[in-house]
Amino acid sequence: MTDPSFDDAVTQPGTGEVTATVIVRAPAERVFAALIDWPRQSDWIPFTTVRVLSGDGGEGSSIEAVTRVGPAALRDLMRVVKVDPPFEVRVVHHGKVLRGPGVLRCTPLGASRTQVVWHEWFHLPAGVAGKAAWPVLWPGSKVSLTGALRRFARLVEAGKLS
Repeated sequence: MTDPSFDDAVTQPGTGEVTATVIVRAPAERVFAALIDWPRQSDWIPFTTVRVLSGDGGEGSSIEAVTRVGPAALRDLMRVVKVDPPFEVRVVHHGKVLRGPGVLRCTPLGASRTQVVWHEWFHLPAGVAGKAAWPVLWPGSKVSLTGALRRFARLVEAGKLS
């Protein structure tokens, strides 16, 4: 990798683990296509703008997601490391704050239903302090991911994402 912030350690799961799941009433191919339409993630991830920095959005691409709440901003840099349509996309977060692997999985549940699982394994910042804060931060992370996936499902089911 040419990015100096992207090293082997960041590809390993961190201790800050969070998972969210939703069932989407749509075929896996359509759900997967909507998931990896990176700029359209801005439509369903609150306060967040997502863009492709390099590549075509597939393997090897660099993605940036910036979440803004008031004057605060969190920049999340990701590298797409695996795309297996219509089942799975894997990324590695390699920014200053958010670091570690993540995966979005689609499991077909028949012809017109798909389970989506969003799983992240973040490396917690600030050593012991970060690990101590995680039990407080985790519920908010879980609620945020779940809320985003529910919005995603509604938009796909309404035909507004494909």
